[in-house]
Amino acid sequence: MSIYFEYSAYDPNLKGNTMFDSQAFFTKMVDELVEFSEHDPELADGIKWIDSQAQKKGITFYDMVFEVLYKHDVNSKAKDWLKTRN
Repeated sequence: MSIYFEYSAYDPNLKGNTMFDSQAFFTKMVDELVEFSEHDPELADGIKWIDSQAQKKGITFYDMVFEVLYKHDVNSKAKDWLKTRN
């Protein structure tokens, strides 16, 4: 599997910067998922798909993961909202 990672190196001077902390947390979480995918073939397939989609769109792997998670969250909330409307 070849995944290109693009992110800023950790700068301890930025500690306390909420935006940076959130980005660092997200990056670490995604990195751990990629590592874990070595033991989970279904997750590995999903990561390969996300990587290929990111390459097609010309965006980073991390941006694509965020996009997929965001769309999933929006769709889930929309389904929940529709259930409460009826």
